[in-house]
Amino acid sequence: MPVYNKLVRDKILEIMDTKGLTYHARTLEPIELLTEVKAKMLEEAKEFHEAIHAQESVEELADILELIHTAISMLGISYEELEAIRDQKKMERGGFNKGIYLIDVEDH
Repeated sequence: MPVYNKLVRDKILEIMDTKGLTYHARTLEPIELLTEVKAKMLEEAKEFHEAIHAQESVEELADILELIHTAISMLGISYEELEAIRDQKKMERGGFNKGIYLIDVEDH
């Protein structure tokens, strides 16, 4: 029997029920959920990093975005508030679109 010990999407248990699978699961407490959302985000980021095809990349980005929605809800902010913070940081420090790759910085 495979052991997962990880956060899964909300309808996964229903899907397993329809397939007649037996499983053990529990509902996480809020503090546990935030910890597991962070762990799942790392897992999905790794899968995005390893994706070869564009469609795989998009699927992993969708998973990351879903986790972002869960995290901000738990932190008590809206997606619009998160976007405002992103916009502010972009205005102050720029985005990542130019592809600038810093090699090193000399000390003075």
